[in-house]
Amino acid sequence: MTHPVTPSQPRPVSAQRNLRTLRAIAALMLREMATRYGRSPGGYVWALLEPLGGILILSVGFSLLLRTPSLGNSFILFYATGFVPFSLYQDISGNVARAISFSRALLFYPAVTWVDALSARFLLNTLTGLLVALILLTGISSLAETRTVIDILPVLKGMILAILLAAGIGVLNCALFGLFPVWTQIWAIATRPLFLISAIFYLYEDMPRAVQDILWWNPLVHITGLIREGFYASYRADYVNEVFVILVALITLAFGVILLGRYHRDILNT
Repeated sequence: MTHPVTPSQPRPVSAQRNLRTLRAIAALMLREMATRYGRSPGGYVWALLEPLGGILILSVGFSLLLRTPSLGNSFILFYATGFVPFSLYQDISGNVARAISFSRALLFYPAVTWVDALSARFLLNTLTGLLVALILLTGISSLAETRTVIDILPVLKGMILAILLAAGIGVLNCALFGLFPVWTQIWAIATRPLFLISAIFYLYEDMPRAVQDILWWNPLVHITGLIREGFYASYRADYVNEVFVILVALITLAFGVILLGRYHRDILNT
């Protein structure tokens, strides 16, 4: 007696779509890795040397002016705890903001969407930035003879907030750069002082009260304070408000997604 052959069940449409999305994101990540790192000598090494160079310049410059840093006894560690999260935010947000323009030619193919382009750039730069942060912070804290006992929880929270904020600002700017090209120049001018007002080479508490009232509205100041709590056991950044940073990140992310969902075709065709 023969049994009827049961035809194989077709793969669900949602599973096919998810698989196609993962393939597109992986292909875009590999393409960017080859474009950004494959054509320059050293490749990924420059991703590590760039922030390290900035930290060393700050350390040498301020060590000539000051006897001790605001926290601890190591200039290089103090500036690393401010510069590394700032660099992580800058790299992710800047690259996500230019995701559509970078992958414009590929977005005309039905298999690649604007979500794929943003996701690929976000994932690649997040993984690269976290690897750089891990190498620099752990290397500096162990080699600078600071005897630092790292509290990993505030450090992780600070890094996650930096990544979330970068995603929100990056997605919103991706939409605004495409819709209003002049916004690229406006944003570059408006954020030029960001390095100076993000508490990288000073403590928020060392500033006058009037300056503190202004700096508090910069989410990066909260992130820097949170990460420094993890590296300095005696330091407590009481001004840090994690909810504020999360709200800024989610609101900008929501507006960016809404604008891109509505106008991504217009941006591609400009």
